[in-house]
Amino acid sequence: MIIKNGLVYNENGDFEKRDIYVEGEFITDKAPEDCEVIDADGLYVIPGLVDVHTHGAVGHDFCDADLDGLYKIAEFEKSKGVTAFCPTSMTLSEERLTGIFATIKDFTPEKKHARALGINMEGPFISPKKMGAQNPKYIMNSDVEVFRRLNEVSGGNIRLVTLAPETEGANLFIKELANEVSISVGHSDANYEQADAAFKNGANHVTHLFNAMPAFNHREPGIVGAAFENTGVMAELICDKVHIHPCMIRSTFRLFGEDRIILISDSMEATGMEDGTYSLGGQKVNKTGNKATLENGTIAGSCTDLFTCFKNVVELGIPLKSAVKMASTNPAKSIGLGDKAGVIKPGAYADLLLLDKELNIVKIL
Repeated sequence: MIIKNGLVYNENGDFEKRDIYVEGEFITDKAPEDCEVIDADGLYVIPGLVDVHTHGAVGHDFCDADLDGLYKIAEFEKSKGVTAFCPTSMTLSEERLTGIFATIKDFTPEKKHARALGINMEGPFISPKKMGAQNPKYIMNSDVEVFRRLNEVSGGNIRLVTLAPETEGANLFIKELANEVSISVGHSDANYEQADAAFKNGANHVTHLFNAMPAFNHREPGIVGAAFENTGVMAELICDKVHIHPCMIRSTFRLFGEDRIILISDSMEATGMEDGTYSLGGQKVNKTGNKATLENGTIAGSCTDLFTCFKNVVELGIPLKSAVKMASTNPAKSIGLGDKAGVIKPGAYADLLLLDKELNIVKIL
């Protein structure tokens, strides 16, 4: 396949009118013979979006441990321009997580599906003080051996794991595993000093910045302040217009910059569904419009896909090239797959979106 005349998003973050060559699943550096030609004149060509934090959609959840449901989630994601994702777990027992994580080994996507880049393990190593929509019954201290057992059953597919650094065993966990998996600080009541120590020990990620953590205060800067000062740390941001005020989205962009923000959906099974009652981590969730809450009013994940979040930030004044980096390049990089996904270069997956000038999807490859 040859994609001609498109405004292509380059590794340097700019758009350039050039051709792209595709052979099979991958981008190549030379034109294949006798192949399909797509004229992308007047269109943006960007890498498919990469959602590293999504629990589910269209009535299905990764924690259902249902392979057929995982395929339906992946089909929905691909239809929305999300060509790769990390199915994300909740705080559950090790026994339940074992069954859930085993499903990833049998997931073999077709063209209509988003590819699964690995598992995001959100919990159970979190703080009961900042559990959000997680189930307090299954919260436990960080445990290296529990992680290793779960990673083994997943086929070594855990890419991200969230922990609260102020809890028992957390710093040992970070030191032991920082070279094996991306470790994210989140669902935590950590102060600045505790978070700073975690980042210096090797944690390199923040789970949904601002949500389920102490506020960014002028006397107690907390996790947000520590993440800002540790420049190797990347931070997730839910831009569904529910979790974070538009002013804070723009302010965070100026504070962290385009290279360190990861747009996520944090979507749950109600995404793509009508209003009603759904489930997240075994707890009842009510969806009304664009908002999902537990019965006590706590926000429970989002009902928005990542492409909508991507368009939201552009509407809020973030430059398009920055939004592409934050929704595609950065998330892939954050899980160690920056050469395969989120970029348009030879050897990378040929997961591409063709967009018109209003950012409507014209074609998904």
